[in-house]
Amino acid sequence: MFAVIRAGGKQYRVAPGDVIKIEKAIADNGRVEFTDVLAVSGSEGQIGRPGDGRVLGEVVEEGRGDKVLVFHYKRKKQYKRLRGHRQPFTAVRITEIAFDGQSFKASEEQKPAKKTRRSEAAEVSPEAAGETEVAAAPKKAARNKTAGGSAAAKKRAAKKSGKK
Repeated sequence: MFAVIRAGGKQYRVAPGDVIKIEKAIADNGRVEFTDVLAVSGSEGQIGRPGDGRVLGEVVEEGRGDKVLVFHYKRKKQYKRLRGHRQPFTAVRITEIAFDGQSFKASEEQKPAKKTRRSEAAEVSPEAAGETEVAAAPKKAARNKTAGGSAAAKKRAAKKSGKK
């Protein structure tokens, strides 16, 4: 079961349990309702008509996206302008798709736990991330003597072997 909704001038294909990033949306108590439903899939490949269904979601996160640099330039005129922009967004988890008297809800198993960069870093233990500095030092020295070393190390090795 999926639906195609319109939000913020864009169209999204959503299913119960999906998390989508839409343009900044106003939420009532953490809930968002999408009434502009363009299509809904039914059983056996049936497609619903626009406006027949509704999609409900809950706000997971609000924030601003990555910075986009906008550079204006006119050649030979000494004109340069650099501006940055960060687009605000709202991350919404789709909880329910209601269509033709039926309601399809996301189960608790479908809801992934919210991960942050800090929690991902905490999951990797120091032992799993790599060796300690003492164990890594001999490997680094061995690497410099092989093909992967710096240019100066390569020159010294070539000079010692009598090659130029």
